[in-house]
Amino acid sequence: MAASDKSAGGRIYLARNRKALHDYNVVEKIEAGIQLLGTEVKVVRAGETSLSGSYAQIDKDNQVYVCHITIPPYDFGNRFNHDSLRTRKLLLHKNEIRRLKAFVEQKGNTLIPLSIYLVRGKVKIELGVCKGKNQVDKRETIRRRDADREASRAMSNAYKR
Repeated sequence: MAASDKSAGGRIYLARNRKALHDYNVVEKIEAGIQLLGTEVKVVRAGETSLSGSYAQIDKDNQVYVCHITIPPYDFGNRFNHDSLRTRKLLLHKNEIRRLKAFVEQKGNTLIPLSIYLVRGKVKIELGVCKGKNQVDKRETIRRRDADREASRAMSNAYKR
C-alpha cells in the first residue's frame, strides 16, 4: 500500500479529505460501504484516490450516492476499465439514510466524504454531516491550531532541559 497510514481500530487510511475539515464543521460522522468495481478496488488500495471536491447526495428513491471522487483508471486494465468520475452508490441501512436525510434537509448541512479506508480488507468511506464555515471561523481554527502547536513546543522544550 502506497499512501496509507494505520490508526487505532484496525483502519488503514487510503485517502483523506483535508480540505473538507478546513472548509466545514463536522456535525456527525458515519461509516458506509461503497460499491466499487474490481479495477476501482485495486486503484483505491494503491492509494491513488482523490476526495477533493467530492460530495454525497440522497436521491428521491432514498439511495445515497457519492459524486466526484476521482479514482483514476487501472494501469493494467483493459477496454472494460472504469470511468474515473462516475457516481458510486453508498451502502447504508434505511434508518441511517432517513437520519442523514433529516440532517441534510436542515438549512446549511451537506454530506461530505472525509476519508476512505480499509477495515478487515473491505473498503469503507467515512461520511460527514457538515455545516459550512465562514471566513472568520476558518481564521479562528488556524489561530487555535497554531496556539496548540506553540504550547506543545514549549512543553517539549521545557522537558528537554
